[in-house]
Amino acid sequence: MKTKFALAALAATLGAGLTVQAQAQEYPFRDITDVVVWGAGGGTDSINRMIMAEMEKHLPVSINVTNQTGGVAGSNGMVFVQNQADDGYTLAGISESNVTAAVQGGWDQKFDFWYPFIIGGSPDLISVPVDSPYDTLQELIDAANEKPGSIPAAASGAGSIHHLNLLAIEKGADVSFKFIPYEGSAAGQEAAMAGEVALVVTSLAEQAPLIEGGKLRPLAMLTPEEGKLGETTIPSAFDMYDGLEAYLPLKQSIGFGVANSASDEVKTTLTEAFDKAMASDTVAEWAAVNYYDIGGQSGEEAQEIFSKLESTFAYTLKELGSTTVDPESLGIEKP
Repeated sequence: MKTKFALAALAATLGAGLTVQAQAQEYPFRDITDVVVWGAGGGTDSINRMIMAEMEKHLPVSINVTNQTGGVAGSNGMVFVQNQADDGYTLAGISESNVTAAVQGGWDQKFDFWYPFIIGGSPDLISVPVDSPYDTLQELIDAANEKPGSIPAAASGAGSIHHLNLLAIEKGADVSFKFIPYEGSAAGQEAAMAGEVALVVTSLAEQAPLIEGGKLRPLAMLTPEEGKLGETTIPSAFDMYDGLEAYLPLKQSIGFGVANSASDEVKTTLTEAFDKAMASDTVAEWAAVNYYDIGGQSGEEAQEIFSKLESTFAYTLKELGSTTVDPESLGIEKP
């Protein structure tokens, strides 16, 4: 009889152990890595680090943020994540600028490879070093027209939204700069402050502390509306050049993605943590202080936004003569 009770107890113990083990294997049971495809210190990096810290509060594991830069339009980082298991333990910190990687030959996937989450974005502007001889956008344009293609300009990597905005202002204002790509916004801004380039195109969120610190001088917002930075009003380039309306505005959608082939459990768990994080006071306060507009879209809603961006950006680049792969061959529909 004692033997039967002992066996029963052993079976119960083993069963309980298996149950605990099964529960322990529910996603996520180990730390997650978020691979930001742009450089440290830039907008995508900063906003990913902020949201991952908030999402951690609603998950039983930590989220480690790393950077994997290079390639075309962030392709190195995306290819790295693509080559990892689609188990939800490797995310990609992405932005709207990554949607051009395919038409520029960086990778061979449409952007629907991702199941994306959009945190938000900040409008772009064009600025110069604080000791620049150019006080207005018109002065800069006039100087560039005297020697077309001679004035060096930084706008992150080729195919980034900042590069597209630079191309758009060249087209709309009928001017030509010497584009110099950098691995992320922070590197481009540092180049401007060091005098390596004469101008930089990045977002208001990224430039704000440098403008307030007297390192950069803003010339114009690349949006129909003027910008406000403390007591400083930044004029809109749209008020100067009618041709910009054909190409601008192009706005940011920064966030992260998991492989679309990941399980429903992974997508649901990440979405729940993301929604709770986005609803927090911390995110709202961070966005206000850092000049970001909040998004909050995920899944199909975010995929639709990125699909439109992919289409718009791809065919804008094609029209501007900056694609190496025809978007039609990739199945990207014309907007």
